[in-house]
Amino acid sequence: MIKQETITEAMYNAIRLGATRMPPDIRAALQKALAEETEPMAKKHLEVSLQNADMSEKGNGLVCADTGFPMYFVHAGRKTEVEGGFNTIYECAAAATARATAECFLRPTMVDPLTRKNPGDNIGPGMPKVELIFDRDDDSLEILAAPKGGGSEIFGTFYRMMFPADGKAGIKKFVIECIKDACYAGKVCPPAIIGVGIGGTADLCMSLAKKAALLRPVGSHHPDPEVAALETELYNACRKLGIGPMGSRGINAVLAINLDTAVTHTAALPVAVNAQCLVGRRWIARIDGKGNINYSGDLA
Repeated sequence: MIKQETITEAMYNAIRLGATRMPPDIRAALQKALAEETEPMAKKHLEVSLQNADMSEKGNGLVCADTGFPMYFVHAGRKTEVEGGFNTIYECAAAATARATAECFLRPTMVDPLTRKNPGDNIGPGMPKVELIFDRDDDSLEILAAPKGGGSEIFGTFYRMMFPADGKAGIKKFVIECIKDACYAGKVCPPAIIGVGIGGTADLCMSLAKKAALLRPVGSHHPDPEVAALETELYNACRKLGIGPMGSRGINAVLAINLDTAVTHTAALPVAVNAQCLVGRRWIARIDGKGNINYSGDLA
């Protein structure tokens, strides 16, 4: 049985590491982009971002100051046992988030949407966001913490219910327009990781897009060859927009375009886009059935 204390500690360290360390796949993608860019401003943006990551890893500040929305994706096994039941995971997430905020690893950015009152600890209805997924055969817990920056969420979220007749051409046009709107002037802090959800209901479509942006390694592709081909086509098209890092002239408006799909109504074609900023903050805590914790920046 995994104790609540262990889960809280794992969540705290995962969100802390997510805010202070750049994942290896993100760093490799930014270094590749730096080698490709020729515009001085584009190169400078990437150099500074990588320097910030180096300083943060040494204990000097954060990868980026806007730690945004505290999010946890928790994967459990069919044999996993949690002290007090699985509902206590939400309490653990709140405690971990409050501690990380108090220790300045998270900025207190969560406010009431109407009164704008700020509780100062990032805790409130719906926050931190916790998604619990039962998709394993063992007795473990895997916690992916993602302090998702405000800019990528505010300026990089789009949804449209299209007509089935719009087909792939309509999807491609919509996605490219969204990326252009999100990346010019550096609004989502590009080069961005773009998640695209296609199908399902409106809420499922948006969830697919967000998970595609946050939970897939940069450079990976969808297992369906048709979807993977569409990812590649969109990625290549975006490299011809003339938009580069932080909205400067260049070719790297995006680091990756990740698609995911779900079956939908015969009269519907919902499409959603969600962006993740260039620092790609996320870190993983893996807890085995005996309570041992392992931390990693690798999604695989």
